[in-house]
Amino acid sequence: MNMHTQPQRTPAETALIDAFGDRLSLLPGDGAVMLKRDDAIEAIKHGLPTRRVESWHYTDLRRLLNTVPDFDPAAAAKAIAPIVEGSTVLAMLNGVSSAKAPVVEGVSVQRLSEKLTDGSIAPGLAPYGSDDAIGALNTAFVADGYFIDIADGAELEKPLELQNLQAGGQTHVRLPVRVGAGAKAVIVERQAGEGVALVSSVSQLVLGEGAEVTWLIVQEQPDTATHLAQFKAHIGKNAKLTLFVMNAGGRLVRQEIVIKTTGEGADFKLRGINLLAGDSHTDVTMVLDHAVPHTTSTEVIRNVVTGKARGVFQGRINVHQYAQKTNAKMACNTLLLSDDGEFSTKPELEIFADDVVCGHGATVTEIDHDHLFYLMARGVDEKTARGLLVKAFVAEVIEEMDDETIVEALEARLDEWFVTHG
Repeated sequence: MNMHTQPQRTPAETALIDAFGDRLSLLPGDGAVMLKRDDAIEAIKHGLPTRRVESWHYTDLRRLLNTVPDFDPAAAAKAIAPIVEGSTVLAMLNGVSSAKAPVVEGVSVQRLSEKLTDGSIAPGLAPYGSDDAIGALNTAFVADGYFIDIADGAELEKPLELQNLQAGGQTHVRLPVRVGAGAKAVIVERQAGEGVALVSSVSQLVLGEGAEVTWLIVQEQPDTATHLAQFKAHIGKNAKLTLFVMNAGGRLVRQEIVIKTTGEGADFKLRGINLLAGDSHTDVTMVLDHAVPHTTSTEVIRNVVTGKARGVFQGRINVHQYAQKTNAKMACNTLLLSDDGEFSTKPELEIFADDVVCGHGATVTEIDHDHLFYLMARGVDEKTARGLLVKAFVAEVIEEMDDETIVEALEARLDEWFVTHG
């Protein structure tokens, strides 16, 4: 008789289960929310995902998440200046949102703790799949965040910056955002902090008909932090979403992107930059569902790898049988600056429609020595020349953004990373 036994729990798994028992009485939520939390911790009790789980093949979370810090009630993060000057800032400091949100015309802001308490957010806590480890972790522990509703036809004059800042310990936040028909907005999601930390963050975006949103994720956690995040979006009829992701920090990072086109004419653009240094591990995993006809998408990811860093990009595009006239293209380009660095790329296309234009590509390269010689022959020293070539490789993606103010702000973040790691 064969016996199948549950593997012995790791210290991290044990710590998470114990922390849930300790904090349960402190977590907001009605009966429906508490049922979601119970289901979530049961998923964690079954074990964190390993490389045997296909979607986690390159990021063995059970092995890589060695320890989990305790919740630190004394941690006191402070709001920081926004990336784009003049932005409206909504700050979450160590997982707690502000009781007094700034007033913006056409925008309704509510603390997520209130939505948890009355149970209205319960349906949004459901996992998106059987391997949704980040969703389970967040659902189990989330206590606050913001619920944002942008009215039909509203056009935000200034970017809205959502700051998730930590000063050590554990931080779990959620950011549901609804953008009404015809509305336009720029939203910056800022993930940063200091100290030894475990951060989970889930953003959920619903775009109404004809809405246009540019969403920037700038992740600059310290090299002592684990950052586990999701960005999920439904794109309605003739709506446009441009998502820009910059990973420039964190020891262990997993950024999941889950997109579904729900209306004809929907357009999705993903532009990403992963700046990897030290012995960090960064995984960007995307699942894009083209579920209706006449939709478009393009994804361009640029990666710079130094030191002993390891990176991953998994991109899967599903074209449903009904989704004729889909146009989808994906590219991942990596610049390796170290013999010890690694980057794994896994592009996938699953197409059930027969009238589509779809393609993907991936490259891995080193600095072009002809280009380096060209600059050095004109008096540029080798270190500066290398820096110029690397910056040009990633800045090309940033310069695709339409707003010059945003371009300048992102290039400033890029320059700051190169000062430290270049």
